[in-house]
Amino acid sequence: MSYAIIGFGNIGQALAKAFARNGIEVSVATTRDPQSFAPAAAAIGPQIIPKNLADAVKADIVFLAVRFESHPDVAKALPTWKGKIIVDVTNAYGVSPEELGGQPSSRVVAQAFTGARLVKGFNHLGAAVLGQDPTVKGGRRVVFLASDDDDAAAEVGALAENLGFSPIKLGGLSEGGLLVQARGNSWGQLIFKDLVKFD
Repeated sequence: MSYAIIGFGNIGQALAKAFARNGIEVSVATTRDPQSFAPAAAAIGPQIIPKNLADAVKADIVFLAVRFESHPDVAKALPTWKGKIIVDVTNAYGVSPEELGGQPSSRVVAQAFTGARLVKGFNHLGAAVLGQDPTVKGGRRVVFLASDDDDAAAEVGALAENLGFSPIKLGGLSEGGLLVQARGNSWGQLIFKDLVKFD
């Protein structure tokens, strides 16, 4: 299984730290030349591999950590995303419900990535928290996952566990997805809730 993070701002770098902490290789890409962010990637760890966008999107599981408005540009990197899992880490704060056609923001993202299986996840925590070690006082920091594809959610859940998090599945995009999305000037009820699960 191969992994990529598209977007290397605060959230992308926080995700990269989770991979590096666990010795899991991940490609990172933006629309810029990989050399422009290679030093930042190297500072996180040798598992963080800068690539150009066209190469990074060949990964099996792709984390979409760009601004919501930029997701159509990433979607154009491949003619079809069939067989790939997209983890939607975007937040559509400031995007009106009308612009989203009244749909959950993740549904809009899913429509752009033709053929992909989409999982909403890792987006409810701020970058500063997401980048920390998820082991907290003997428990593990929670990440919420929502998807209309149970198998995709299970695969991302297994990866979340390998990264040290405790995944909690919230159901489909129209139910659970609404709890962890931003839309217009409002945030879902679970956004920014930093929860720790004790087994």
